[in-house]
Amino acid sequence: MSAVPIQPAHSVLLASTPARWFEVACERWRELLVDHANCEKKAASTALSLIFSYPEDMALTDKLSRLAREELRHFEQVQKLMQELSVPFARMQPSRYAEGLRSAINRSEPARLLDLLLCGALIEARSCERFEGLGPLLSEPLRGFYTGLAVSEARHQSLYLRLAEQRAGDIDWRARLQQLATIEAELATSPDPQFRFHSGLPAS
Repeated sequence: MSAVPIQPAHSVLLASTPARWFEVACERWRELLVDHANCEKKAASTALSLIFSYPEDMALTDKLSRLAREELRHFEQVQKLMQELSVPFARMQPSRYAEGLRSAINRSEPARLLDLLLCGALIEARSCERFEGLGPLLSEPLRGFYTGLAVSEARHQSLYLRLAEQRAGDIDWRARLQQLATIEAELATSPDPQFRFHSGLPAS
Protein backbone atom coordinates (compact mmCIF):
# COMPACT_ATOMS: atom_id res chain seq x y z
CA MET A 1 0.00 0.00 0.00
CA SER A 2 1.57 3.28 -1.11
CA ALA A 3 1.63 6.24 1.23
CA VAL A 4 -0.35 9.32 0.29
CA PRO A 5 2.06 12.18 -0.50
CA ILE A 6 1.37 15.82 0.31
CA GLN A 7 -1.38 16.81 -2.10
CA PRO A 8 -2.04 20.16 -3.82
CA ALA A 9 -5.11 22.00 -2.59
CA HIS A 10 -7.36 20.91 -5.42
CA SER A 11 -6.43 17.22 -5.44
CA VAL A 12 -9.47 15.95 -3.52
CA LEU A 13 -11.94 18.75 -4.31
CA LEU A 14 -14.45 18.17 -7.09
CA ALA A 15 -15.35 21.85 -7.55
CA SER A 16 -13.57 25.16 -7.15
CA THR A 17 -14.85 27.94 -4.92
CA PRO A 18 -16.96 30.40 -6.98
CA ALA A 19 -15.26 33.70 -7.76
CA ARG A 20 -18.17 35.52 -6.13
CA TRP A 21 -17.30 33.97 -2.76
CA PHE A 22 -13.85 35.56 -2.91
CA GLU A 23 -15.35 38.93 -3.87
CA VAL A 24 -17.65 38.86 -0.85
CA ALA A 25 -14.82 37.64 1.40
CA CYS A 26 -12.75 40.70 0.52
CA GLU A 27 -15.70 42.98 1.29
CA ARG A 28 -16.61 41.21 4.53
CA TRP A 29 -13.16 40.24 5.75
CA ARG A 30 -14.00 41.17 9.35
CA GLU A 31 -16.79 38.59 9.49
CA LEU A 32 -14.49 36.12 7.79
CA LEU A 33 -11.81 36.64 10.43
CA VAL A 34 -14.28 36.01 13.26
CA ASP A 35 -15.51 32.81 11.63
CA HIS A 36 -11.93 31.80 10.91
CA ALA A 37 -11.20 31.92 14.64
CA ASN A 38 -14.16 29.62 15.22
CA CYS A 39 -12.93 27.27 12.48
CA GLU A 40 -9.53 26.93 14.11
CA LYS A 41 -11.18 26.04 17.42
CA LYS A 42 -13.37 23.50 15.66
CA ALA A 43 -10.37 21.98 13.92
CA ALA A 44 -8.60 21.50 17.24
CA SER A 45 -11.80 20.14 18.78
CA THR A 46 -12.19 17.62 15.96
CA ALA A 47 -8.68 16.29 16.49
CA LEU A 48 -9.25 16.04 20.25
CA SER A 49 -12.58 14.30 19.75
CA LEU A 50 -10.87 11.63 17.65
CA ILE A 51 -8.22 11.20 20.35
CA PHE A 52 -10.90 10.59 22.97
CA SER A 53 -12.94 8.32 20.69
CA TYR A 54 -10.03 6.11 19.58
CA PRO A 55 -7.50 6.17 22.46
CA GLU A 56 -6.31 2.62 21.70
CA ASP A 57 -4.93 3.77 18.32
CA MET A 58 -1.74 5.33 19.61
CA ALA A 59 -0.35 6.15 16.18
CA LEU A 60 -3.53 8.07 15.43
CA THR A 61 -3.62 9.91 18.74
CA ASP A 62 0.05 10.88 18.49
CA LYS A 63 -0.45 12.53 15.10
CA LEU A 64 -3.71 14.20 16.10
CA SER A 65 -2.30 15.52 19.36
CA ARG A 66 0.30 17.44 17.39
CA LEU A 67 -2.35 18.59 14.94
CA ALA A 68 -4.60 19.88 17.74
CA ARG A 69 -1.74 21.92 19.18
CA GLU A 70 -1.02 23.47 15.80
CA GLU A 71 -4.68 24.33 15.26
CA LEU A 72 -4.77 26.05 18.66
CA ARG A 73 -1.69 28.04 17.72
CA HIS A 74 -3.51 29.18 14.60
CA PHE A 75 -6.48 30.16 16.76
CA GLU A 76 -4.19 32.27 18.93
CA GLN A 77 -2.75 33.92 15.83
CA VAL A 78 -6.21 34.76 14.51
CA GLN A 79 -7.19 36.25 17.86
CA LYS A 80 -4.05 38.38 17.81
CA LEU A 81 -4.92 39.65 14.34
CA MET A 82 -8.44 40.45 15.47
CA GLN A 83 -7.01 42.60 18.25
CA GLU A 84 -4.52 44.32 15.94
CA LEU A 85 -7.22 45.06 13.35
CA SER A 86 -9.87 46.06 15.92
CA VAL A 87 -12.21 43.25 14.95
CA PRO A 88 -14.49 42.42 17.91
CA PHE A 89 -15.53 38.89 18.72
CA ALA A 90 -19.09 37.99 17.77
CA ARG A 91 -21.09 34.82 18.26
CA MET A 92 -22.00 33.28 14.92
CA GLN A 93 -24.43 30.53 14.03
CA PRO A 94 -22.73 27.41 12.62
CA SER A 95 -22.68 27.10 8.85
CA ARG A 96 -24.48 24.35 6.99
CA TYR A 97 -21.13 23.02 5.71
CA ALA A 98 -19.95 21.02 8.72
CA GLU A 99 -23.43 19.71 9.48
CA GLY A 100 -23.91 18.69 5.87
CA LEU A 101 -20.74 16.62 5.95
CA ARG A 102 -21.48 15.26 9.41
CA SER A 103 -24.87 13.96 8.29
CA ALA A 104 -23.17 11.78 5.66
CA ILE A 105 -20.84 10.03 8.13
CA ASN A 106 -21.44 6.33 8.75
CA ARG A 107 -22.49 5.44 12.28
CA SER A 108 -20.91 1.98 12.42
CA GLU A 109 -17.25 1.10 12.67
CA PRO A 110 -14.81 0.90 10.97
CA ALA A 111 -16.60 2.98 8.33
CA ARG A 112 -17.26 5.77 10.83
CA LEU A 113 -13.58 6.41 11.58
CA LEU A 114 -12.76 6.31 7.89
CA ASP A 115 -15.47 8.87 7.10
CA LEU A 116 -14.33 11.17 9.90
CA LEU A 117 -10.77 11.14 8.57
CA LEU A 118 -11.87 11.65 4.96
CA CYS A 119 -14.12 14.55 5.96
CA GLY A 120 -11.17 16.03 7.83
CA ALA A 121 -9.13 15.86 4.62
CA LEU A 122 -11.87 17.54 2.61
CA ILE A 123 -12.31 20.36 5.12
CA GLU A 124 -8.56 21.02 5.20
CA ALA A 125 -8.43 20.92 1.40
CA ARG A 126 -11.22 23.51 1.10
CA SER A 127 -9.50 25.69 3.69
CA CYS A 128 -6.26 25.47 1.74
CA GLU A 129 -7.95 26.37 -1.54
CA ARG A 130 -9.63 29.41 -0.02
CA PHE A 131 -6.49 30.60 1.76
CA GLU A 132 -4.60 30.33 -1.53
CA GLY A 133 -7.27 32.32 -3.32
CA LEU A 134 -7.62 34.97 -0.62
CA GLY A 135 -3.94 35.67 -0.06
CA PRO A 136 -3.29 37.73 -3.23
CA LEU A 137 -6.60 39.62 -2.86
CA LEU A 138 -6.03 41.00 0.64
CA SER A 139 -3.62 43.51 2.09
CA GLU A 140 -1.16 42.83 4.87
CA PRO A 141 -1.15 41.42 7.47
CA LEU A 142 -3.90 39.11 6.19
CA ARG A 143 -2.15 38.49 2.88
CA GLY A 144 0.94 36.94 4.43
CA PHE A 145 -0.98 35.17 7.16
CA TYR A 146 -3.41 33.40 4.82
CA THR A 147 -0.68 32.54 2.33
CA GLY A 148 1.29 30.86 5.11
CA LEU A 149 -1.74 29.01 6.42
CA ALA A 150 -2.42 27.50 3.00
CA VAL A 151 0.80 25.49 3.35
CA SER A 152 -0.28 24.17 6.75
CA GLU A 153 -3.73 23.20 5.48
CA ALA A 154 -2.24 21.24 2.57
CA ARG A 155 -0.09 19.33 5.06
CA HIS A 156 -3.09 18.67 7.32
CA GLN A 157 -5.09 17.40 4.34
CA SER A 158 -2.36 14.91 3.50
CA LEU A 159 -2.13 13.77 7.11
CA TYR A 160 -5.84 12.98 7.24
CA LEU A 161 -5.59 11.12 3.93
CA ARG A 162 -2.66 9.02 5.14
CA LEU A 163 -4.48 8.17 8.36
CA ALA A 164 -7.57 7.20 6.36
CA GLU A 165 -5.63 5.00 3.96
CA GLN A 166 -3.86 3.21 6.81
CA ARG A 167 -7.17 2.40 8.54
CA ALA A 168 -9.36 1.64 5.53
CA GLY A 169 -8.88 -2.14 5.68
CA ASP A 170 -11.15 -3.74 3.07
CA ILE A 171 -13.05 -0.50 2.41
CA ASP A 172 -12.33 1.25 -0.88
CA TRP A 173 -11.37 4.57 0.68
CA ARG A 174 -10.79 6.32 -2.63
CA ALA A 175 -14.33 5.51 -3.77
CA ARG A 176 -15.72 6.68 -0.44
CA LEU A 177 -13.68 9.88 -0.72
CA GLN A 178 -15.32 10.58 -4.07
CA GLN A 179 -18.77 10.13 -2.54
CA LEU A 180 -18.03 12.52 0.30
CA ALA A 181 -16.28 14.96 -2.04
CA THR A 182 -19.46 15.16 -4.13
CA ILE A 183 -21.40 16.25 -1.04
CA GLU A 184 -18.66 18.70 -0.07
CA ALA A 185 -18.58 20.28 -3.52
CA GLU A 186 -22.34 20.90 -3.41
CA LEU A 187 -22.11 22.50 0.03
CA ALA A 188 -19.19 24.73 -1.00
CA THR A 189 -20.64 25.98 -4.30
CA SER A 190 -24.45 26.04 -4.10
CA PRO A 191 -26.33 29.22 -3.05
CA ASP A 192 -26.03 29.81 0.68
CA PRO A 193 -27.96 32.34 2.81
CA GLN A 194 -25.01 32.60 5.22
CA PHE A 195 -21.52 33.91 4.63
CA ARG A 196 -18.91 31.81 6.39
CA PHE A 197 -15.39 30.64 5.72
CA HIS A 198 -16.79 27.34 4.42
CA SER A 199 -20.10 28.62 3.07
CA GLY A 200 -21.37 28.19 -0.44
CA LEU A 201 -22.12 30.83 -3.06
CA PRO A 202 -23.36 33.97 -1.25
CA ALA A 203 -27.06 34.22 -2.00
CA SER A 204 -27.24 38.01 -1.84
